[in-house]
Amino acid sequence: MNKILIIGATSAIAEATARRYAAQAAAFYLVGRRQPRLQAIAEDLRVRGAALAQFESLDLNALGQHAAMLDRAEQALGGLDLVLIAHGTLPDQQAIRDSVELSLQEFHTNALSVIALCTLLAPRLESRGGGALAVISSVAGDRGRASNTIYGSAKAAVSTYLSGLRQRLHGSGVLVLTIKPGLVDTPMTQSFKKGPLWAQPDDIARGIVRAVERRRSVVYLPSIWRLIMWVVRSIPEGIFVHLKF
Repeated sequence: MNKILIIGATSAIAEATARRYAAQAAAFYLVGRRQPRLQAIAEDLRVRGAALAQFESLDLNALGQHAAMLDRAEQALGGLDLVLIAHGTLPDQQAIRDSVELSLQEFHTNALSVIALCTLLAPRLESRGGGALAVISSVAGDRGRASNTIYGSAKAAVSTYLSGLRQRLHGSGVLVLTIKPGLVDTPMTQSFKKGPLWAQPDDIARGIVRAVERRRSVVYLPSIWRLIMWVVRSIPEGIFVHLKF
């Protein structure tokens, strides 16, 4: 996996994952919104051993610009071995609860832009007969909760789409990996009170690299979240509606 496109490259999990691959002399094409941050990450990856670290700034909600960006990435890298999609936002549920506009905007960012990218990437990887498409979803998509209805439903859409895409590409040589992190201590969650279940970005990055190497289909990170979410999904709806968590 030495030709790597990272979309949402300024996220803490994406950066930690890139650092692990940089130690293997990987070549990177980094995409995100914040150009100064992208430049800083690219420079850091070169110091850590990356063979190449190019970047471009792009608003990923601009769906019409996705194809040209992918063309530039493939040209710069000379192909694609691994694509990691890591962009997203964590909306304030109170702020979006009564706003159709904000709700749809957040769903567009967290679901539709991801699905659009995967739709374009799937035939590119399939035509090469290999490669890996790894997408960060979330345990929040396993069951809807009042505290994150839009975020959770967007991640559920992404996970379900990837399940179908995985079935479609089965036998093609293309790995489709759904990554479901639990609670992660990142700038996006800096206002949250932390506890023993919170993981660090590098913990998630280590799990992502391992899951790609082992060609896993779905990975919960840390792995305890597979059990936690099994319990959460098992609660009858009549009881679940009374719970607050």
